[in-house]
Amino acid sequence: MASMPAMGAVAAAQSGAGSRKPNVIVIVADDLGCTDLGCFGAGDLKTPHLDELAKSGVKWTSWYSNAPVCAPARGSILTGRYPQRHGVVQNGRELDPAKQKTLAALLKPAGYATACIGKWHQGHAENTVPNAHGFDYFYGFHSGCVDFYSHRYYWGDAGGTVNYHDLWRNRTEIFEDGQYLTERITAETKGFLERSAGKPFFAYVAYNAPHYPMHAPAKYVERFAGLEPERRTYAAMIAAVDDGVGEIRATLRRLGQLENTLIVFAGDNGATTEKRAGLNQQFATAGQNGPYRGFKFSLFDGGMHVPAIVSWPGKIRGGQVNAEIAMSMDIVPTALEAAGVKAPEGYQIDGWSVLPMALSGAKSPHDHIAWASAGQQALRRGEWKLVLGGKVFGRSADGGKALAGEDAVWLSNLVQDPGETKNLRRQHPEIVDQLSTLLEQWRRRFDAE
Repeated sequence: MASMPAMGAVAAAQSGAGSRKPNVIVIVADDLGCTDLGCFGAGDLKTPHLDELAKSGVKWTSWYSNAPVCAPARGSILTGRYPQRHGVVQNGRELDPAKQKTLAALLKPAGYATACIGKWHQGHAENTVPNAHGFDYFYGFHSGCVDFYSHRYYWGDAGGTVNYHDLWRNRTEIFEDGQYLTERITAETKGFLERSAGKPFFAYVAYNAPHYPMHAPAKYVERFAGLEPERRTYAAMIAAVDDGVGEIRATLRRLGQLENTLIVFAGDNGATTEKRAGLNQQFATAGQNGPYRGFKFSLFDGGMHVPAIVSWPGKIRGGQVNAEIAMSMDIVPTALEAAGVKAPEGYQIDGWSVLPMALSGAKSPHDHIAWASAGQQALRRGEWKLVLGGKVFGRSADGGKALAGEDAVWLSNLVQDPGETKNLRRQHPEIVDQLSTLLEQWRRRFDAE
């Protein structure tokens, strides 16, 4: 891709904004279904605050995660790099501050107050926790998930991981037993915004909902009386996040900073079918990725075609719907362009700023985007998408098995067939060859580093 786009696209939008740099807030939802927001077509869920956020800016309908699983996806959100470059290619890896720069580390020298609030999942060692990555303030947990009330990790694995408590303020373990974590993340975010109102700030707000365990207070559950139990709890968890987004925007408004704040909201990957998120050891059914094929862990679109919203009320015209291809690694260069900050000389950023698309209707700068995860590979270029060794991770015992035979090479036209239901490899062998070549070139680029 490219190091950084030219800084001119937002210059006109910044004129008259005064000397203060814009604030940046990046909000991430965890295992959120591709279409499980009201503004993205869900008819049974109520997300008025996220719907309003979408109305205030750009709703992105072709936004992709960089990975179909949590830690690699979040590493790309934080660094602007493909997982193959930032090194967290699977859950359990740690982001190395000696080689990687987070958005916080890039904005902090420009005078930004920085905070990471919520799920980290990029390391728990002294040199890989958020405070080692440019964040002035951290409130949250280091692991991939915790109980929403006890704040304990209790998913053992084959390696013998034992249950442990995981809630921190900066580098100090704290105990807030019985307090619902989604609400605490919102409250901590609001506190940071209030304390930082005198200077530009960057808040990375990483909600862990609606990731399992499936917990929600009764006041949220009661809003969805007509839904079956699994979907009802899932909807309640999303409603708590939605209320949190409303409170964050209300705080910005009260501080007089709403117009001067770039907010990016995105899911980290698609909804899951993991039994840990289901009832009675059955595959989870609550999250919906339709019309897209596949679920979390899959390189079919259901795994990483995520809902995304970009709002900057003082600069970006509201009410837009954008179908251009964008990716979560684009968040870092977007924020840097808005802030007028350049990445260090020679430091490679794989993403591109989406501001030209949001401000002037520019076309996507991505010639193609690509993925590699758990033995799968995929590449999208324009309307075409190639998946090699694809896995669906659906609600069946063989959901995690790679497609075999003819279907091991799967070509789709996403404009005509967004659900990737028809394999066109034999009808368009020349497209398969082109995309396969690009995919090999993409992979070799990282092998050489």
